[in-house]
Amino acid sequence: MQGHNLTEVTQFVFLGFSRFREHQTILFVVFLILYTFTLAGNAIIVTVVCTDRHLHTPMYVFLSVLAGSETAYTLVTIPRMLSGLLAQNQPISSAGCATQMFFFIALAINNCFLLMAMGYDRYVAICDPLRYTVVMSKRVCVQLMCGASGIGLAMAVVQVTSIFTLPFCHRVIGHFFCDILPVLKLSYIDTTVNEIINFVVSSFVILVPVGLVFVSVLIISTILRIRSAQGRKKAFATCTSHLTVVIVHYGCASIAYLKPKSENSIEQDLLLSVTYTIITPLLNPVVYSLRNKEVKDALHRAMGRNI
Repeated sequence: MQGHNLTEVTQFVFLGFSRFREHQTILFVVFLILYTFTLAGNAIIVTVVCTDRHLHTPMYVFLSVLAGSETAYTLVTIPRMLSGLLAQNQPISSAGCATQMFFFIALAINNCFLLMAMGYDRYVAICDPLRYTVVMSKRVCVQLMCGASGIGLAMAVVQVTSIFTLPFCHRVIGHFFCDILPVLKLSYIDTTVNEIINFVVSSFVILVPVGLVFVSVLIISTILRIRSAQGRKKAFATCTSHLTVVIVHYGCASIAYLKPKSENSIEQDLLLSVTYTIITPLLNPVVYSLRNKEVKDALHRAMGRNI
């Protein structure tokens, strides 16, 4: 009878921020403001890149695709989180949880590899500028973007299939969305195999693009050989924006998914999750827009046409 009951968990409930019950209204307002800025910032980037012909280059095409992917990524988790702050114990079906996890993983991995593609684009632009248009052709850009989304979808299928074939004995998820590790904790059987799969996938997704670090070293060494002070300044401005986002993005992902299981705590997981579900998507439009002269010039041109 007990085994029969253990296999009948068809709905889950998020624990969310119930531990911070007295601050939930403040958290709702803060998260809603940050989410609004994120949506507005990414929408502006996509609109400006699509409408301004000066930005129809590989770097800004990648940026607009990343902005669109980040928007979809936040839509998967944040609306449900905001709803949970207003009304607790809202159930989500097993199929709904699997769907949320699938799109979260697919879009997160897609974003990782888009950042890798952007790093490669900057490397070619600075280290091999004479062949830039040949190397970063339209065909190559499409292949890089399709490759990023394809890897994301494949990894999501592997993760979600391995997790939702498990039997569950609990229905309360100690998180505000269906993330991998919190859902794994609900199973009553040994999940070592699933944890190994998660570690291998996470290592591949995080450590392979860490090659960006080595690429960045090459870029910086090339920049330092530029004789023109203005040329060095422009090159550094181009790279620092990208490196800032990369460090925050991969840093949070590494801590969240590669740390030992014994170090997991609900408070720590919530803090990390807020960082990579809310802060990082907001950081992208802020960093790339405010620190990028071409984007700011395009915004001024767009505002001038509207006036």
